[in-house]
Amino acid sequence: MHMKDAKQRFTWLIISIILNSAFNALTISTNMGSAVWTASAVNLTHWLLHTTSPAVASQGLGIVLTGYGVVIAFLDQLLIGRFDWGRLIRNILYIVPFSYLIQFIVPFWSDVLGIKYLHGDFSHPWQLTALIVIDVIGLFGVGAAVSLYQRANIIMHPNDDLSYIIRFRYLRGLATASQMLSYIPPVIIMVICLFTNHFQLWAVNFGTVWAFLTQGWVQGWSDKHFIPSLKHHFTTRVATENDK
Repeated sequence: MHMKDAKQRFTWLIISIILNSAFNALTISTNMGSAVWTASAVNLTHWLLHTTSPAVASQGLGIVLTGYGVVIAFLDQLLIGRFDWGRLIRNILYIVPFSYLIQFIVPFWSDVLGIKYLHGDFSHPWQLTALIVIDVIGLFGVGAAVSLYQRANIIMHPNDDLSYIIRFRYLRGLATASQMLSYIPPVIIMVICLFTNHFQLWAVNFGTVWAFLTQGWVQGWSDKHFIPSLKHHFTTRVATENDK
C-alpha cells in the first residue's frame, strides 16, 4: 500500500464512520423507519431490556449494537472460509465507536435540532412530509457512508462486511443482490422480536422498506459517483493446501 493511497483510505474511513453514525442516528430520531440492521438492533434492545419505552431502550442501544456486531463478525469468518483474527479485530474496532456514536448523536438530532417536535398527531401534513424527507436523506447518507468505508476496506462494520463478502466472494460484484441476502439475519431477528415483544415493533416504518429496496442500489451508485477516485480494495486469500 502506497503512503498516499493509505492516507486517502484512512481519511475517508474516519469520515465514513462519522457519517454512518450520524445518518443512522438521524433515521432513528425521525421514527419513520431505520435501515434494516439498525431497526433490528432497536427491536432487539427492547426485547433484551424487557421494555416498551424508547427512552429506556436508547440507553442500552450502544451495548446491544456492539454485541450484535460481534456475533455477525463471527458469521463473516465462516463465510470467508478461514479464521482471520486481523479481520475480526478490525470489525470490532469499527463496532465500538460506531455503536456508541449512534447512541450519543440521537439526542442531538432529536432534542438539539428539534426533530422530535415534528412528531405528534400530524395535524399538519407538512410534518409527516418533512419526517419522510429527512428519513430518506438519512438512509441515502447511510448507503453513501457504507460505500466509502467498503471501498477503503481498512476496518468495516461486520454487518456491511457481510454484504461485501457475499458481493465479491459469491456474487461477482452484484451490490443489490448481496445487500438483499445480507438482510436475512436482521429480518429473522425482527420477526422473532415481533412475537416476543407482544406484536410491537420500533424503528420499523416506511424507511425500513425503503432501505430494504434501495440500499444496495444507493451503495452501487455511490461507488461510481460519490468520491469516485476512491476505488474498491477487496482482498480475500483463498486457502491453499499449505494452509490446511
